[in-house]
Amino acid sequence: MHIKIHDLLAEVLRSGASDLHLGVGHLPCFRIDGELHPVAGLSTLIPEDLEQAISDILQPEQMASYRQSREYDFSFTYHSPSGEEARFRGNCFFESGNMTLALRLIPMRIRPIEELGLPRCLIEVTDQRRGLFLVTGPTGHGKTTTLAALIDEINRKRRDHVVTIEDPVEYVYKSQKSIIHQRQVGIDTRSFAEALRRVLRQDPDVILIGEMRDLETVSSAITAAETGHLVFATLHTQDAAQSIDRIIDVFPPHQQQQIRIQLSAVLVGICSQQLIPRPGGGRVVGTEILFANPAVRNCIKEGKTNQIKTLIQTGANSGMHTMEQCLADKVNEGLLPMDTAMAYAYDPKDLQRILFGQN
Repeated sequence: MHIKIHDLLAEVLRSGASDLHLGVGHLPCFRIDGELHPVAGLSTLIPEDLEQAISDILQPEQMASYRQSREYDFSFTYHSPSGEEARFRGNCFFESGNMTLALRLIPMRIRPIEELGLPRCLIEVTDQRRGLFLVTGPTGHGKTTTLAALIDEINRKRRDHVVTIEDPVEYVYKSQKSIIHQRQVGIDTRSFAEALRRVLRQDPDVILIGEMRDLETVSSAITAAETGHLVFATLHTQDAAQSIDRIIDVFPPHQQQQIRIQLSAVLVGICSQQLIPRPGGGRVVGTEILFANPAVRNCIKEGKTNQIKTLIQTGANSGMHTMEQCLADKVNEGLLPMDTAMAYAYDPKDLQRILFGQN
């Protein structure tokens, strides 16, 4: 029985899955609440299945590019037979000479910060007029969704020009008070770095960078923040201190002290997050929040990032908290069992100390 990709996409929507995986020699799999589940009632996929599925969702020129480069990032809008509309982000690649496909569902509705379970203090970030704000965490843990909520908050209340640089475009914004232009790497611009070199000539107020991947992109983001723009970006780092170190370490040693000075001046804050499965289904977001107060800026400037966690722990009055403080709250509220919270804590001993007063 040959698979029909549009039937699988409809089932993604019906089942509440976040991802769809198709590979030769495997059953189609959905990712639901962070875990992979084979799709019942289907046969193991053969090469012809993948060829047909990918051909059904890529344009001919996209298919040609995929065959040539052996991998391809894309996004598209899907209309289900019931009239439901959804967006998917996709990556197709080759594995053992066979076509392979991974798709992620991108909700059409941008959920506000509070509905996502994120701290209300993040709304204050959208009142900033300049600086750099980072959303960090593992792949698939909601960074893009958090950025979308922040941009949409700005869109609702500020008359700004917002330029996003993404690979690919995921959430699609409808301009409200703001004017939003979304640029896709590979279609609208050659690279993140190239787009960032040009963006300052486009009169932006707010710039969103899908991912800071290299030295040139990081450098351009800092420059944009220095020159009076509010810049949002993501990093695949675990916590606030690691994120700061990652930015510094991108640069050669002789530039690092200057970058520390620049970063200390422009950083607005960092939200590190992870999505944690709950017993019985669903996931809850765990966050670590850092805001750049004078003490934090001084630590960055002097290269003392090992002291950042202590500053977060004592910064509750300004909305800061560590991942362990957040997880302890989730346990006390009955949202997470203790063993799950321990498994996702950056520092399990610190979580025990918070919950039980143990040293």
